[in-house]
Amino acid sequence: MINAELHKQPVALDREQHRKLRLRQDVNHLAAAQTFNAFFLTAAEFGDACKEYPILFLPAGKDGDGKTLVAPVAVFGLAQGENLFLQADGRWDAHYVPAILRAYPFTMARVADDRYVVCFDAASPGVSETEGTPLFQENGEGSTLLQDVSKFVEQVEVEVERTRLIGKRLMELNLLKPKRFDAKLSDGTPVQVDGFLAADEETLNALPDADLLDLQRNGLLMLLHAHQFSMGNMRRLIDRRLARLQTPG
Repeated sequence: MINAELHKQPVALDREQHRKLRLRQDVNHLAAAQTFNAFFLTAAEFGDACKEYPILFLPAGKDGDGKTLVAPVAVFGLAQGENLFLQADGRWDAHYVPAILRAYPFTMARVADDRYVVCFDAASPGVSETEGTPLFQENGEGSTLLQDVSKFVEQVEVEVERTRLIGKRLMELNLLKPKRFDAKLSDGTPVQVDGFLAADEETLNALPDADLLDLQRNGLLMLLHAHQFSMGNMRRLIDRRLARLQTPG
């Protein structure tokens, strides 16, 4: 999945053209997310992510039938361009980092209906032809590093498609509704987050038993509960905002 904000210059990896390419281990690849106040999550990540981030759903265009698509995101900040988890020293202040960020500068992109290729962000300072760990062996085969990367981004891509279908199902059941979060900082400054979708408790409770059973059997009910649990982290984001404002410099 190519994220236009993250992958500034995505290029399909080619064993001949990029034979000399290396990955620099001394570069903080997560610095690319410095201005991200939210980032895409796959459904498989909800269990880990809900412990640290609010998980919200954002509109993601329409499908071929004109139905609204949604994308779940982990929220990193309360304002545009604000990442409260990436610290000044480059440290990510959370135990869990979204999978696509962990894979950076690599990702996977679809080039045909049934064909995908590994890509890298040519704009990343983490890729080099002179420094770092080689991506290819002398014989042109992928190095152990590249093999591990390929497996990881392929697994993520499978989960991306699964997540898309899950979002579609939740929208079909009308379970995601526009919501707004309002709060105040200790100095009285108002904080408002809107433009997102979240699970609607009333609609969920009113679902027919057959639909509830289907959600439970497919693991979607557990995902909804993780999403609902995660909303308590909005208050923690306020604490992070206050702590950053009170930090000298």
